[in-house]
Amino acid sequence: MSIKTQAVLAIALVAMGLGPIGSPALAAEPDQSAEMRHAAQSKDTATVERLLNAGVDVNAANALGKTALMMAVEVDDLQTTALLLTRGADVNARDTSGLTALTFAAENGHIGITALLLERGADVHGRTRAGWDALMIAARYGIADMVEQLLYRQADPKASDNHQRTALMHASEMGHVAVVELLARGGAQLDARDQKGATALHIAADNGQTGVIEALLALGADINAKDASGDSVLTYAVTRGDATTTTLLLERGANPNLQGSGGSTALMEAIRSGHGDLVPLLIKYKSDPALKDALGRTAADWAAKRDDERAAAALSGR
Repeated sequence: MSIKTQAVLAIALVAMGLGPIGSPALAAEPDQSAEMRHAAQSKDTATVERLLNAGVDVNAANALGKTALMMAVEVDDLQTTALLLTRGADVNARDTSGLTALTFAAENGHIGITALLLERGADVHGRTRAGWDALMIAARYGIADMVEQLLYRQADPKASDNHQRTALMHASEMGHVAVVELLARGGAQLDARDQKGATALHIAADNGQTGVIEALLALGADINAKDASGDSVLTYAVTRGDATTTTLLLERGANPNLQGSGGSTALMEAIRSGHGDLVPLLIKYKSDPALKDALGRTAADWAAKRDDERAAAALSGR
């Protein structure tokens, strides 16, 4: 049906009292909605406007639930985004993964579009199927300006995803020091726990993010926190064989003699995980080789079990 014929029919239907322009009887052809989404993705604002004027549903989505608005946001097309919002695009529509226009903007670091979406009522608390909100996404990608913008708009820094990980934890994992500091100032809980009982400091140590560790400790994070298995932050560092992170934590006062739920210490874990080269460092910072795990084994027993001569020599003072 041509645009002219469609318009004539619309006028006739209105005159007959059968519905307003834009009712289902006047819905544009399905291929036109696909054309509009493609135009939005190509930053072709003129074509998007032409198709909207022809009656294409502004919220028509593809098989994945993705709308023209989401596509315009994804390619950072402010002009088309503004047009679609003005013409009634649902700012909080979700695709099949639970992504919204705002989470697309966060994922791609589009600051200007984020501001526009927020002005038009985007829900800062909206979650993807993984439980991520825009703040978590921006934090994970290290987009400090957007994190600040979202916090100003009352995004919740205490919120957690499906694995109970917060925006602070995501930023800590990826090493984004400036974002960690922003989130802390914005009310993030430094010692919140994920589903394994790990804190942001555990996560930073597990990923060798020394800059984040420095920042978290300066902010007051608990250096001796234990996860649900009783593992300390120091244990995370030694298990991955990270001498730099291990040294940093020991220098900052980490207790090397904390024992996990099975009685294991950082010293034992270093040997068990094949990082006996860390034994001299741990001994230097007063790790107690006489401590025993729940089965009565000492660090020396573990060195013998692993046939780790370096560790055994360090433990015996040789």
